[in-house]
Amino acid sequence: MADPSPETGLLDGYRPVDAFDEAFDADGSARHGYRHIVERFSGLDAAELKRLQRLVNEEFRRQGITFTVYSEEEGTERIWPMDLFPRLIAAAEWDELARGLSQRIEALNLFLADVYVGGGEALSDGVVPRWLVVSSGGFERNAMGIRMPHGTHCCIAGIDVVRGADGRYRVLEDNLRNPSGISYVVENRAAMAKVCNWLFYDHPVEPANHYGQMLRSTLESMAPAAADAPQVVVLTPGIFNSAYFEHAFLARSMGVELVEGRDLVVDGHRVYARTIEGLVEVNVIYRRIDDDFLDPVSFRADSTLGVPGLLGALRAGTVTVCNALGNGVADDKAVYPYVPDLIRYYLGVEPIIDNVATYRMWDLDHRRQALSRLDELVVKPVGASGGYGVLIGPHATADELEEAKAKIEAEPREWIVQELVALSTLPSFAEERLEPRHLDLRPFVLTGAQTQVFPGGLTRVAMRRGSLIVNSSQGGGSKDTWVLKPELAAVGHAEGELR
Repeated sequence: MADPSPETGLLDGYRPVDAFDEAFDADGSARHGYRHIVERFSGLDAAELKRLQRLVNEEFRRQGITFTVYSEEEGTERIWPMDLFPRLIAAAEWDELARGLSQRIEALNLFLADVYVGGGEALSDGVVPRWLVVSSGGFERNAMGIRMPHGTHCCIAGIDVVRGADGRYRVLEDNLRNPSGISYVVENRAAMAKVCNWLFYDHPVEPANHYGQMLRSTLESMAPAAADAPQVVVLTPGIFNSAYFEHAFLARSMGVELVEGRDLVVDGHRVYARTIEGLVEVNVIYRRIDDDFLDPVSFRADSTLGVPGLLGALRAGTVTVCNALGNGVADDKAVYPYVPDLIRYYLGVEPIIDNVATYRMWDLDHRRQALSRLDELVVKPVGASGGYGVLIGPHATADELEEAKAKIEAEPREWIVQELVALSTLPSFAEERLEPRHLDLRPFVLTGAQTQVFPGGLTRVAMRRGSLIVNSSQGGGSKDTWVLKPELAAVGHAEGELR
C-alpha cells in the first residue's frame, strides 16, 4: 500500500522543519509505524479534532488532572494539556533506549554509593573533580554513611532524552531527586483509550496502567531486611504543592497511604504512622519533599513539612527513604558532563546513549570556546529546572547574550553551555491544522532489587511554533507515548488492553 499523502485534511501543507520528524521522512512520506495514524488523522477535520480535544479536557477537568504555574499571578491551576496526535516508538528502538537508560542509572547509583558510603574513588581518581562535588547544591553531608538496600540511592529516575537532526537519542538531563510526570503518562493513555479508542486498532501498544504495581514492588524491595511485610507510604508536602495530584495518584495506584509530615512520628529510632487503630510502623517512605524539609531537627528548623527525628531512624537502618538523601549531587547539571566517563569508570563499557555536547564553564578552554560563539549555543544555570533561566543563543538579543557572558564570567561554576539540538518534531494541532512542533521524552526508570524501565514516558511538546522549550509551565503540552510491541499487526484491541 502506498504511503498516504500528507497533502490532505489536517495535514494539508505539512512540511517537516529543519529537524528529525518522527512521523514523516524528508520526502514527505509517512514513516512505517505512522502510516495508519496519518491515514486516520487525514480523515478528520478541524472541527472533529477540536471536539475530541474538548472531550479529553472535560475528562481531565472531571478528574482534577491539573498542574500549577507558580510564575503567573492568576489562573495558576490549569487542565493538563495533551495533544491527540500520539508519539510512536518501535519495539527495537525502545529496547535500545531502555538498555541505555538502565546502564546510565546503574553508573549513577554506583557514583552516589561511592560518594556517600564508599571511599570516593571516582573523586580520588579524578573522574569527577572533588571540589565540584562538595560545592554542589545537591551534595548533602547528612547523607554520609547512610547505606541504601541494594546500593540503590536512586529508585525512581526521570531521564530527559532528545532526538537530534541525525535521529539519534541523547540524554539532556538527569532527574534523580523527585522526578514528576508519571501520573500524566498514565492519565494521557487512559484519556486516549476512552476518547480515541479507534486510533489503537492498527497498533499493538504496550500497556500503561501497571506503573503503580511496578512502583510498589520496587519500593517494597527497598525495605530494611528485617521487614517481613513492608509498609510503604507516600510523603507529600500537602495539597498546595504543584504536584499534589501526582502524589495522590501514586498513593492510590499503589494502594498505600498518602501522608504528611504530621502523620508520622519517630519513636526509638523507628517511624510510625498515626492511624485510627494506633501507631503502625512504616518501613519505606516514598518522599516527594526536598532534602532540606525532611527533618526539622537535622535540616531546616522552620520546616513544618518533615518528620522530627527521621534522620536518626535512617541512620539506625529501620526505615528507607526513596529517593535517598543527597541525590541532587548526581543530577547537578555541572556533574552531567562527566556521566559518560562515570559509565566507563564503573562499568568498563561505552555509553549506549551519549550526552548532548556540553561546555564546562569552570574550564577556561571550554569557557573561551563557548563564549566566542554563544549566539549559536544554549546557556543553562546548573541549579534551575523547568526551563527557567535557559538562554537559547540563536533566539537571544545582543543585550541578553552580553548579560549571559557577564554572569558566566562572574560565576563559572553555576553555568554550563551546550550545543543547540534541533529537537525532533511531530504533528501537533495548532488552530486549524497539524503543524510540526518540537518535543522531548522523559522515560521513568525504577530500581530496587532490579531495574525496570516503564514502557513509554512523558513526551512534552513545545506548542509555540519554533520553540524549543517544552515545559508545561512555559506553555508546553504533552502527547501519549506508545511503545509498540514487536508484532506490528494486531487489530481490534479492547479498551481494557489499550490502557
